[in-house]
Amino acid sequence: MEKAPEAFRTISEVAEDLDVPQHVLRFWEGKFSQVKPMKRAGGRRYYRPNDLELLRGIRHLLYGEGYTIKGVQRILREQGTGYVIEAGKQKALPSQGAEGEETSAQAAPADTPPQAAPRVPPPAPQARPLEGSDLQVLSGVLKELDAVRNMLTGKNS
Repeated sequence: MEKAPEAFRTISEVAEDLDVPQHVLRFWEGKFSQVKPMKRAGGRRYYRPNDLELLRGIRHLLYGEGYTIKGVQRILREQGTGYVIEAGKQKALPSQGAEGEETSAQAAPADTPPQAAPRVPPPAPQARPLEGSDLQVLSGVLKELDAVRNMLTGKNS
């Protein structure tokens, strides 16, 4: 019997849907504070539909786009959960059937050419070129750090 889309899911149902082991979902809970399943007595986890969408986006960024845990954490911090959820919707990774092949619900029809999903752009870099005053400040900081290092190591300059 198929659950309604708005129904809560157990960790085993989410793990099966995302094709990841349950321990990976527990690990992600520790790494991504935005993933907060409801816990009932005995520690049983129930995932909301929004949790599932967020996990799908995290999975896509980690496995589909090759981001690291820290990279996805930065995206969540800078771009927000909506961005990650949309990333998961752009390119759903095929789930594997029992024999390791795509399930029929997600296999493309034979007469339709495969289309590449748009790649999620990485966050814009925050760095800017150094200017003259910045170089002077950094040079002064470097001299101070060298002086502190020399004091700590007992060297005189």
